[in-house]
Amino acid sequence: MKLAASGVESSVVIWVREFLVGHTQRVRVGGQLSMEVKVTSGLPQGSILGPLLFLVCVNDIWRNIDSCIRLFAEDCAMYMQFTNKNDTEKLQKDLDTLGEWAVENWMKINPGKSKVIRITRARCKNPLGYSLCDQKIPEASNCKYLGIILRSDLNWVDQVNYIVQKTWKALHFVKRVLKKGNRNAKSLAYRSLVLPILEYGSACCDPCTEGQINA
Repeated sequence: MKLAASGVESSVVIWVREFLVGHTQRVRVGGQLSMEVKVTSGLPQGSILGPLLFLVCVNDIWRNIDSCIRLFAEDCAMYMQFTNKNDTEKLQKDLDTLGEWAVENWMKINPGKSKVIRITRARCKNPLGYSLCDQKIPEASNCKYLGIILRSDLNWVDQVNYIVQKTWKALHFVKRVLKKGNRNAKSLAYRSLVLPILEYGSACCDPCTEGQINA
């Protein structure tokens, strides 16, 4: 249904459907095989179609949601700028809509892996009480999104410390393994394993304090 609604040709939709239905599976323990059972959901592990069909399935998650929403693989971030007290209710309404979408699409969202973070300069902060799928979302002072640690005060000290620690581990690994390696091998290992850690996300977390720069 999702494929057809996105404008994919009917012949391709039929081909994908035929690929998905009719699978069976068995379990081998030692030399014994279990009886065959039908596979009623999912795709064969390692299938190229797996990630693509997952994206097709979640690509309409933004419908009927007023907040800004960003998707990357299985990660979903929803945010909005608050200008008055009614915005709190608007965000909760969007969370309720998200929960309804999950039920309608037979998807499971784990509220325990969700966090709410408030970015503000205000010192007096009322506690937030957002919920998803009838479960309260814990409020956090920081969260990691796509490998970047975001803080409520937009200070990058946690991200810088994380990068420094991760980079040192990679660098020590390279030095230990290639202790007797030539210069070209060491340079290639550094550019492949160490430098990408320093460069990832640097455009958004370029440190602004002297201590972070020195680190």
